[in-house]
Amino acid sequence: MVRRKLSGDELAPAVSELLAAGYRLALVAAHDDGDTLRIVYLLLAGQPDRRVELTLTTDAATPSVPSLAHLSIPAGRFEREMMDLYGVVPQGHPQPRRLVRHGHWPQEWYPMRRNAGNPPPFPSAGGFPFLTVHGPGVYEIPVGPVHAGLIEPGHFRFSVIGESVLRLKARLWFVHRGIEKLFEGRTALGAMGSVELAERISGDSAAAHSLAYSLAVEEAVGFDAPEPVHRLRALLVELERLYNHATDLGALANDVGFALANAHAQGVRERLLRINRRVTGHRLLRGAIRPGGVVLQELPEPDELRALAHEVAEISALTLRNTVVYDRFADTAVLAHDDARAIGCLGYVARASGIATDSRFDHPTTSLPVTAVPGTGGDVLARYTIRRDEFAASVALACALIEEHRGSLRSNASLTATVGNSGVGIVEGWRGAVVHRVEVDEAGRITRCKIVDPSWFNWPALPVAMADTIVPDFPLANKSFNLSYAGNDL
Repeated sequence: MVRRKLSGDELAPAVSELLAAGYRLALVAAHDDGDTLRIVYLLLAGQPDRRVELTLTTDAATPSVPSLAHLSIPAGRFEREMMDLYGVVPQGHPQPRRLVRHGHWPQEWYPMRRNAGNPPPFPSAGGFPFLTVHGPGVYEIPVGPVHAGLIEPGHFRFSVIGESVLRLKARLWFVHRGIEKLFEGRTALGAMGSVELAERISGDSAAAHSLAYSLAVEEAVGFDAPEPVHRLRALLVELERLYNHATDLGALANDVGFALANAHAQGVRERLLRINRRVTGHRLLRGAIRPGGVVLQELPEPDELRALAHEVAEISALTLRNTVVYDRFADTAVLAHDDARAIGCLGYVARASGIATDSRFDHPTTSLPVTAVPGTGGDVLARYTIRRDEFAASVALACALIEEHRGSLRSNASLTATVGNSGVGIVEGWRGAVVHRVEVDEAGRITRCKIVDPSWFNWPALPVAMADTIVPDFPLANKSFNLSYAGNDL
């Protein structure tokens, strides 16, 4: 890790140079140090693994930073998040609007500051502005935030002519839980409490978030887990990838009325969840990964996983041979390569648009026999086939890890912190790169935990992909992204 302290005048040139060298802005974290606010910018590049932290300090009474929104779309969003939660003003930001805080949040209350105190009374009303599209025949369709299905809340506003979508605006942050604040003061050493919180950031990514958190803590205290531990953890992340991809393959078929394929896919999902239960004691893989180790009850049967891979391949072939399904998938909700790169997309969304990004290659904890799964097209079909091909590749990787494992399934080292330090954990979850950055004091307590779920990067791409589509394609397009509301809104 390269660490540099910069002045405000030095920040933009330094970030611009790193972006030009192939780095991506992975995280921006504010820290309340009392009289000052410290802003940390984490930039990452892969193959080989490279990490740079740039730190800028600003006065706590009137905190501000020079905006980097002209260099990076993600930077502009991180800055708006800091403005909402810490009161840090991004000087020169082209759109300094609220991002996290809805209109009814108190104006001068910044919940992540040390002196925030208890929340003041919230007004009973207060909305948020939308750009109104004018013209003959243009009308609006509001959807949500409460939906008919068992999904999290999000508001979508369509400006349309007939069925054609002119503009889509997504408004999220209805489920803000203060997760990062809840980490502060918790012990990072020898207790499961902090890991249990990490597992609940986004329920379908419990293994990825608990591993990213554990890696960050281990780096902060100077602990390097043994090779077998890294490989068992990698196995759990692949099991998480499998059950989620199987679910999505069925749900995408179901969204175009092909319930038969969905029924078969949900059967595969159920069998994978039962495997998870046997391996870890929990269907969603909770309780197995922790700082300093990993605890498994048993290993999956490779032949059972291979049989499920064969079944998924049959389900996918059945789905795509249906000409109606194929027609609905192909050329629908296209996310162009340049748009995906500018937005900073990650995971299967990025790979479906032709961007090679995978933390298992870029930021490996150990050498794994991972098969790269490329994609092109950027449409619903590409996001479907990426999941199909990643399922097969993930089964192959999981089986290799199982068959090569020797020794115990349990390892739980005792960690100690002698000085305050920071650490970063990066994991390729099933949606993409999960990044945690923690700071641990000399007593082993978490003083700051910054979390970035891949959904945070991918949500802005959905409205872009919806341009020039029709309203009935929104459920299909939305499912092809399948982003986490809770992972986005901490």
